[in-house]
Amino acid sequence: MDFAASITRLPIAHDSARADSVRQLLSGLPGAVVDLASGAAGCSPFLAGLIQHEAEWLAGALDGPDVVTAETAGFEELGAEDLGVALRRAKRRVALYTALADLGGVWRLEQVTGALSDLADRASDLALRVHVAAEMARGKLPQMRDGARAEAGGIFALAMGKGGARELNYSSDIDLIVLYDDDAYAADDQHEARAALIRATRKAAATLSDNTEHGYVFRTDLRLRPDASVTPVCISGSAALAYYEAEGRTWERAAYIKARPCAGDLAAGQRFLDELRPFVWRKHLDFAAIQDAHDMRLRIRDHKGLGGRLEVPGHNMKLGRGGIREIEFFTQTRQLIAGGRDPDLRVRDTVGGLAALAAKGWIPPEVAMELTDHYRQHRDIEHRIQMVNDAQTHTLPKDGEGLTVIAQMMGDADLPAWSARLKARLERVHELTESFFAPGEAGELPDLSEEAQKIIARWLDYPALRTDRARAIFRRVQPEILSRMARAAHPDEALARFDGFLAGLPAGVQLFSLFEANPQLIELIVDICGTAPGLATYLTRHPAVLDAVLAGSFFAPWPRAEGLRDGLAGILRAALDAPGGGYEQALDAARRWAHEWHFRIGVHLLRGLIDADEAAVQYADLADAAIAALFPVTADEFSRRHGPPPGRGAVVLGMGSLGARQLNTGSDLDLIVIYDAAGVEQSDGPRPLATRAYYARLTQAMITAVSAPTAEGRLYEVDMRLRPSGRQGPVATSLQSFENYQLTEAWTWEHLALTRARPVAASGSEGAALADEVEGLRHRILRDRGGQPGVMTDLADMRDRIFRAKAPDGQWEAKIGPGRIQDIELLAQSFALRAGDAARGAAAQIRAGKRAGLIPPAQADRLLSAHRFLWRLHAAGRLLTDRSLDMSEIGEGGQELLLRETGCATLDQLSSQLAERSAEAEQIINALIGASETAD
Repeated sequence: MDFAASITRLPIAHDSARADSVRQLLSGLPGAVVDLASGAAGCSPFLAGLIQHEAEWLAGALDGPDVVTAETAGFEELGAEDLGVALRRAKRRVALYTALADLGGVWRLEQVTGALSDLADRASDLALRVHVAAEMARGKLPQMRDGARAEAGGIFALAMGKGGARELNYSSDIDLIVLYDDDAYAADDQHEARAALIRATRKAAATLSDNTEHGYVFRTDLRLRPDASVTPVCISGSAALAYYEAEGRTWERAAYIKARPCAGDLAAGQRFLDELRPFVWRKHLDFAAIQDAHDMRLRIRDHKGLGGRLEVPGHNMKLGRGGIREIEFFTQTRQLIAGGRDPDLRVRDTVGGLAALAAKGWIPPEVAMELTDHYRQHRDIEHRIQMVNDAQTHTLPKDGEGLTVIAQMMGDADLPAWSARLKARLERVHELTESFFAPGEAGELPDLSEEAQKIIARWLDYPALRTDRARAIFRRVQPEILSRMARAAHPDEALARFDGFLAGLPAGVQLFSLFEANPQLIELIVDICGTAPGLATYLTRHPAVLDAVLAGSFFAPWPRAEGLRDGLAGILRAALDAPGGGYEQALDAARRWAHEWHFRIGVHLLRGLIDADEAAVQYADLADAAIAALFPVTADEFSRRHGPPPGRGAVVLGMGSLGARQLNTGSDLDLIVIYDAAGVEQSDGPRPLATRAYYARLTQAMITAVSAPTAEGRLYEVDMRLRPSGRQGPVATSLQSFENYQLTEAWTWEHLALTRARPVAASGSEGAALADEVEGLRHRILRDRGGQPGVMTDLADMRDRIFRAKAPDGQWEAKIGPGRIQDIELLAQSFALRAGDAARGAAAQIRAGKRAGLIPPAQADRLLSAHRFLWRLHAAGRLLTDRSLDMSEIGEGGQELLLRETGCATLDQLSSQLAERSAEAEQIINALIGASETAD
């Protein structure tokens, strides 16, 4: 680095005495370097201290090699304690070297952030490796499986956020997700390996982040990992994949745009990211990301109190109006929308992302260039703020003296002029980015049939259009509504359904205003009417389901099962406690609540706000929450007459698609109830019942609570046929009977069904503990019975019976038939059974089969791809109709939905893909079953 050729950008030393002291200390260095160092010291007490502490080192380092490489050379040989001290020294020196290069204009922004990020990578890697090595030396980490090629015990860290994008600033935390490659260890060693790697991760984080007498290296945040509130600091890669498949949210997808393997086994880290790619990058244009990002921006602003008038003093350069985060959100949201279809947009850094978006026509090149310039300036100012006192802050000083220091560090002695330019930049950034999150556009009025004109003529008499304001707003949105309606396969029929919806609205100002502010919502409502007759009819009968839309929660982040359960529990309590309330009122309230959420999921899928995979999980979350919240209420009501549940209580197991967390809009619920009387013979209440009768009647009460129609309809259809002995068996089964039956009498198909069993609700004094015990029993049964001979022979017989009983229902059938969903899922269940693996979902079970060597990796990948394709076709089709798919009936809008979900361009391509993927899956399944039968 040629510091001698640099020109200082610090025209005025804020603290001349401190600057003179540094000048004297460094008098032997080249003049330009002395001027730069003394100017930096005069502006920053922190830099002054570093320069004075490292003056001797600085004299020899300025013309040396790469500073990170030089300062960490040989660190691999250090023990944990010595490594911590050495890394802290390296951090001081790299930070000083980088700051001088930054202030002197010798390095551009990417070199500054790159050096800091390189140091973070190197430190993270060294810290993980030294503590994994210590676990190995103590004999706490098992030997890796034969043939495994894992480094560092298979552990790897993913750099997230600014670290992943190589955009760290001087005071950045480093956000890491630490995982390990569970394929590196035998099944029996997984628990021991996991415990050792958790210990190593905790110690590595302490090595990096503990503030000792030598300072700290990097504050380390591990909270971006899956479900951080309940998971340890290091989990297996397969567990993380299962979480993201089932529960991953939009903000987690956005976070993985920047994810990068940075430490440990980098190859394993890259394999993990490759498997995660379908979660992060969706095949269709994902406009839901716009609303999610906008909501997040508003929440941050509200939480931080940053939504007021823009003033330079005290402005937050990161989170404030026109700040760094707005540019990042602007860039990442566009990447999420289109990156699924265009891999060229999948770049990690903000500047690179803007350039890629401009190159592909998603934003004008001049906008990309302007935002890039503003981003660089903003980041430079952020760095100066942090240099002053090594503070983890992004906020400009509020006083003139402090602002003068920042302006001088930016090379400008004229504070008023500098402040005016910065304010203009902030306002311009806000102007460029805000318009993206609140777009508006108008449409042309289409040609209307005579019947359509008659329908429109009566709209002015509807309650929703009775005020002048409502009529004025509606006139502005009406052309777009009608233009969209004209694209439906049967425009007059679609318009008639919209007419029914409009007639039922008690008022229109709020909804029409929402249409005007968010044209996507216009398309949403029109698509309902033009594409999905079932949803449109439902909307006409129950316009109250739009309360959630009008309240603003319709586009809020998905609350997951826990949030839904808590919300319903509160609604049920309010219905029970309200004057005139009671159990029946609670059942009605549960139905209203469920209908709103069920409607929301269907609409989001229809509009592409979520895809079929996400919808499957959300439908399962909804069912989980409904059963989990309602079962205790039903049990309490039952207890009023017959006493509390005798013994330990009961558990409701979700089976089939519910257990696998893959429901569609028309799914019923397969349930089993298991209880443990713990030797208690009868209940203790006003009308006591024998234990067996008690739980049988409680189960019937639960079924009624869920499936019986009330004034508000029903929640779900319930199917109990998967219980032991099917229709002939009792509706509730004791724990001991269940265990005995599964181990001695159950057929192979029942063991296959058990692979997807999942506790969803519990009641009684020890219901939660009983649920854990039932889950443990499930694992034991699978391990014990999965190794029995004849599993694949029985599977072959089952397939034959299924195929004989029901042929595929039409040309577009995705569920029933050879090589289709049911066929693939049966094979997947056999993998979980034969491997004794706890996986429930088809994708996780196929991966379990791959890990167990039951299916070659290439064939597993093809089955996973086929299952995903078929599921998306099936789930989207079920949203359109409860009958077999008929392309002429579902219309243009319905066809577009199917093509979007399956990633096909035309119906011909969809047809050929369906045939080819099903045939390929059938061929794989037939070959595996034939090979297994031969082996047996």
